[in-house]
Amino acid sequence: MVRPYTITRGRTAPERDDLTLITVLTTAEEEAEAALTRGSRAGARALQPEHRLILDRCRRPAAVAEVAAGLDLPVSVTKILLGDLVAQGLLKARAPLSVARAAGGVDLGLLTAVREGLRRL
Repeated sequence: MVRPYTITRGRTAPERDDLTLITVLTTAEEEAEAALTRGSRAGARALQPEHRLILDRCRRPAAVAEVAAGLDLPVSVTKILLGDLVAQGLLKARAPLSVARAAGGVDLGLLTAVREGLRRL
């Protein structure tokens, strides 16, 4: 087991403070592929195994909470790793509402059905 302190290289807080639990992340395919295959300093030295797992997991859009659960790491540690990848241009972070708008808008009927279902629980 690797301690989170080691994974984050001693950092205790992310450089970005805009990553919330529901921020949607997507791998920037071309940039990530180039960084993983070229073996340059930016690709080989900077990417840890956890970074590679995140890039693989985010090939399909995923929320910060989902990524943290998949890595089995605390959210605070995951946010630091995500911030690294966003800063390198290997990962795209979007607020969930902007993603919904880009997909054609928010379906209020669906949201109402979910809310009513949750109330019945």
